[in-house]
Amino acid sequence: MIKYSLMKTGFAYFFLTVAATAAAIGIASAQDLFSPEPVSLQDTVSRRDLQNEMEYSDAYLDTVQVERKFIVNDYSMIGFEYGGSLNRMSFNPTMEQGSLLLPGTFGIYYSRYGKMFGYLPYFGFKAGVRYGHEGYKFKENKETGVTATLEGATQAVMECIEVPLMAHFHIDMLHFKVMADAGIYGGYRLSITRTGEAVSEELVHAFKDTDRRLDYGLTGGVGFALVFDPFEFHVNGSVRYGWSSLYDPDYMSKYYYRFAYPFDFMVTAGLYFQLTKRTGKGKTQLRKEAYDAVYGNPALDGAGR
Repeated sequence: MIKYSLMKTGFAYFFLTVAATAAAIGIASAQDLFSPEPVSLQDTVSRRDLQNEMEYSDAYLDTVQVERKFIVNDYSMIGFEYGGSLNRMSFNPTMEQGSLLLPGTFGIYYSRYGKMFGYLPYFGFKAGVRYGHEGYKFKENKETGVTATLEGATQAVMECIEVPLMAHFHIDMLHFKVMADAGIYGGYRLSITRTGEAVSEELVHAFKDTDRRLDYGLTGGVGFALVFDPFEFHVNGSVRYGWSSLYDPDYMSKYYYRFAYPFDFMVTAGLYFQLTKRTGKGKTQLRKEAYDAVYGNPALDGAGR
């Protein structure tokens, strides 16, 4: 009886051992069936090269559309303008007059562009020195047949030097831009030439004590430019309205004031040279990027800590 029990226990142990071994072999076979083949480093590189070749093939690149991003820097420029002016006066009391068309208006200007609020690249300022003319020319009154005179002169031309300071607005495109200016000016009347049969010899080229030679007022205009970096060709039309009368208001009467304010139009063309880069990165930006790449950016490092 004992011998039979031992034999039964041995068969059971043998059966359990065989079953466990078979189960282990089955699991291993299943893992081999569903697991991918081991991939070597060389196979990985080959597959990556094949994928890049497919993504950047000539056929693929032909379908890619690249848009050039146009960004205007805060740049500055200096230039020279030359043109002519259409001169007249705003008289009170009113006098019948025409306009004087005079060449010889020119100036040197400095312009600086800057972004408003850090991201609106449409603004800047423009300042310079301008030489030009002021003057008047009386016409015959058709009703009375009389031509007005001032100090015996029917016409007068004054040479002026001015310093305009204007706010500047501009919209830039790749090779074209439109502009507008508005500001103030201060000036000085250098000389005068009076013309007329009744003008006295001593006043032909001389100012009177009651004449005002200091000039100031409003100035501004609009224009456009053709841009071929670093040069720009500008065409401007501008207006000048003086706040300083040609003479003291009470020089003829203490009770009835008289005024004569310049009101002129000017058309000029000029060539400008960009002192700093209009688009792209300048030398200063490139040096800073190179410095940050080598030594790091202290501001960013401090913020990172």
